[in-house]
Amino acid sequence: MNAKLFVEALSKIHLQEVFNPYRDHCGIHDLVDGPKVRRRNLTSYLEAVEKLKTDTIWMGRDLGYRGGRRTGLALTDEQRLSLFAQLYPGALPQKATKGPVIAERTATEIWNILTRLAQPPLLWNVFPFHPHEPGNPLTNRRFTSRELAMVSELNHSLISWLDIKRIICIGQDAAAYAKSLGLEVDCVRHPSYGGIADFRMGMRKVYGHDLQEGIGSQLSLLACHS
Repeated sequence: MNAKLFVEALSKIHLQEVFNPYRDHCGIHDLVDGPKVRRRNLTSYLEAVEKLKTDTIWMGRDLGYRGGRRTGLALTDEQRLSLFAQLYPGALPQKATKGPVIAERTATEIWNILTRLAQPPLLWNVFPFHPHEPGNPLTNRRFTSRELAMVSELNHSLISWLDIKRIICIGQDAAAYAKSLGLEVDCVRHPSYGGIADFRMGMRKVYGHDLQEGIGSQLSLLACHS
């Protein structure tokens, strides 16, 4: 397995009421070549992670309509794209949509912690696509067991290929799935719906002194002025 083959396999999956950012084109927000840009984003990101030799995944549930649906990158909104080269050398993701840069609250919290680590993890989701309510593409919903079955083999391939040893789950939905993978699993509360303080506390418990004060705020400031 390599990054190009993995992304190619993802791009072939088609499901009803699910936006596959590596295959599907959003007629409302996407540039003409939006899916191609997102495939390139994910490919360069996975290649960068492989070179870093990280053995940890931060795993969320699925892509949100304000974040990964637009960027093709888990737990990452458009406002965080400018930080990628600093944390993941070689990854240079581009904006795949028209109009202003859109920020997502979850991504903001994720990256505030992420930028304080000496070695960043792979950001991923149990379900690497955006499931939405029928007829309303700009909504979020939980994936179904049938939908998850379509990507579970690829998740296993990703973990094996990158030699992942540890999963830090962002929320209980991710934890329920991760426990079946046979790896070390920690879980922190998802930062949405009033969970920001618990999320931050959970990450401090997981990483302890490995969280470097100051780096996150400096990189966040750079993102705001880019």
